[in-house]
Order: sequence, then C-alpha cells, then structure tokens
Amino acid sequence: MKSRFCLKSGSYRIYGAAWIIALSLLAPSLVPRSFADDARTRASLQRLDLQMRLEQVCDLEAMERIGHETSLYRPDRAKSDVISHPKHLGDILSASGAAFRSGGRWYALSFICKASADHLKVLTFDYRIGDVIPEAKWTDYGLWR
Repeated sequence: MKSRFCLKSGSYRIYGAAWIIALSLLAPSLVPRSFADDARTRASLQRLDLQMRLEQVCDLEAMERIGHETSLYRPDRAKSDVISHPKHLGDILSASGAAFRSGGRWYALSFICKASADHLKVLTFDYRIGDVIPEAKWTDYGLWR
C-alpha cells in the first residue's frame, strides 16, 4: 500500500521554496508596527484638534507598549480620561486617571506621554499599571464590556 503523503526528495525543495516565499510575503504583517505609523490612522489623527490628537496618540501608545512589554495583557482599548481628566502641558500629556481594557477587564493606568510638536508621534512614554477596576464602578467611569 502506498502512502499519499510520500514525497520525493526533489519535492522537498519545491515545498521549501514555497514556504520561504509565503513567509517573505507574510513577514511584514507579522512585525509589530506603531498604530500611528499606519497611513489611515495618521490621516484620522490629523483631522483632530491638537489636544484631542495628543490624547489619542498617547492612548494608542499605551495599548502598544503594554501589549508588547508584558505577556500578561493584550489591550484592545485605552482611555486617558477615565478616573480623572489628563493634564495637557504643551506636547506632554500627564494621565493619572487613565485605564485600559484587556481580556474583558479594565485596569487602572497612569502615564506621562511626550509627543512631537504636531502630536503625531510619541517621543517618550512612561507608565504604571494599577489594579483591576471593579465592574461595579464601570458605569461611573463610562466603561463598558
């Protein structure tokens, strides 16, 4: 009885080449990119006033940094104005009452974010993750599942 999965040694080269081509085509999509570097996101950000743009670019940076720097969280949303309003100091946003959502749970977050003059690129970002925000407080803070 012959196996349908038996390959000749020459076939391995063909399949190997096919894998290399497939990986080279997929590789750019596998490499993490900054949300703000995406052309559509950048165009959307440019339509916002400078203050709102700073908040949005810093919220995006919060999700990226937290997602890449720890395996404990996979943020899908971040907000700089949850528990308290952030402070705008020129190109710097100080958000001591921020939050992010990961795995259906919201976590307290504080960060200081310095952006470029056009508020399209984050230059420095320091953050601290706090405790889980109890679901009983979500309505008070304008959070959702």
